[in-house]
Amino acid sequence: MNSSDVVSLYEKVAGLTQLMQDAARGNDWDSLSLLEAQCAQQREAVQSNQLPPLEGTDRLRKVQLLKQIMANDREIRVVTEPWMQQISKYTQTAAVIR
Repeated sequence: MNSSDVVSLYEKVAGLTQLMQDAARGNDWDSLSLLEAQCAQQREAVQSNQLPPLEGTDRLRKVQLLKQIMANDREIRVVTEPWMQQISKYTQTAAVIR
């Protein structure tokens, strides 16, 4: 794997997290779930490979992409965490009623 491949992996993850953010904002939970699975596959590819250290513009691009991924993740959580809390309340209420 060369530096171009590494940057490409991070670009894929950044693109997927952007799509996940869009799905979360649109309350498209099915798409969000599918995209999350795709993102997990890419993340595993990053973690399982011995990635070469990057230098120069490739390193700067990787840092930009990581910042973008983190910002997307933050926005996804802003949308999904209240929804998850609401679902949790409903499931707790349903358990009490039974």
